[in-house]
Amino acid sequence: MPIVILYRDEIKEYDFGQGHPFRGERFSHFYKFLMQHLPEDDNYRIMEADWASDGDLLLICQREYIEATREFYRAAYLGLDFPGTCYRFHSGDNVPLGKPGKLEEAARLIVGQAKKACDLVLGGEFKKAVSIGGGLHHAKPDYGEGFCLYNDVAFCGKYLLERHKLRRVLILDTDAHAGNGTSDYFYTDPRVLLIDLHQDPRTLYPGTGFASEIGSGEGKGYTVNIPMPVHAGDDSYKLVLEKIVQPLVEEFKPQIIVRNGGSDPHFSDGLTSLGLSVEGFRMIGRKTREIAEVCQGRSVDLITSGYNRNVLPYAWLALISGLAGMDIPVEEPEAPHHRFTGNESLTETERVIEEVKRHLKDYWKCLR
Repeated sequence: MPIVILYRDEIKEYDFGQGHPFRGERFSHFYKFLMQHLPEDDNYRIMEADWASDGDLLLICQREYIEATREFYRAAYLGLDFPGTCYRFHSGDNVPLGKPGKLEEAARLIVGQAKKACDLVLGGEFKKAVSIGGGLHHAKPDYGEGFCLYNDVAFCGKYLLERHKLRRVLILDTDAHAGNGTSDYFYTDPRVLLIDLHQDPRTLYPGTGFASEIGSGEGKGYTVNIPMPVHAGDDSYKLVLEKIVQPLVEEFKPQIIVRNGGSDPHFSDGLTSLGLSVEGFRMIGRKTREIAEVCQGRSVDLITSGYNRNVLPYAWLALISGLAGMDIPVEEPEAPHHRFTGNESLTETERVIEEVKRHLKDYWKCLR
């Protein structure tokens, strides 16, 4: 059974304007790259989704936030003055520069793709669905930040619980930045196990995601933050996936896996300081496919991040090839710096693993 990739050209409207780190051209650039390097044939199916409605967004957002966001970005697209209330609802890094795209409409499309991905997988049409543009994990119910308007990762979790009536959902966040928005949604909810691998929050936005942040109330123990040391590469990620992620998945027994994260853990990303190679992204995709065997292979993958335009398509294709089990060559577009060619961060990664276990051992047998 091939995987389904959700994409349509209008996603490129998720564009904050010239001079901003997040440009919408990444999506059309990747789509062309995909068509050139891997024909659709029997490898995957490209499908389109519809835009999310206000009703869909109300599952994750307050109505006042939705209305303010729609008006704010509509004005920005038309080149009009921003409403004075915009800073009540969005951080400075969400303010467009120059001539942005139709950001709010594209954000709705990203949530619409998340909805369709969940429906396709739970409906049995595909075991795996990939949303190109998904993974806006910093957005909160009433506040947008970190280039994120509506949190489609949180939407997947809420939609799977409330509309599909699942009881156990795993969210695996491998973006270089901690998913602070997603964490806020599920911090007290034991139905969602959030495992978040990200660069040490002492060194990177948003400054959250320490190993000691493990949830609260009934959800205590169900938020697992794994702060990766600076320059952590393929071996460090493989170790964490095998020593922490896989045992937790086997004990939690999720009914589906939602993974998000793009190419920003790459060693030459520009905004981050991690050390993954392109083959490291294939490994993450492969490991996600392997651990999904506990839920009959069902997974939803959300891919959007990455700030080195040259690396992004290679890393995204490697992720997808690992997820789908496709043995296709994906080259490394840039030569690694010497600090990424050894195992200098492995010792520190082992220390992080022990710290994570120490905070969570009272909640998980596999970590004792």
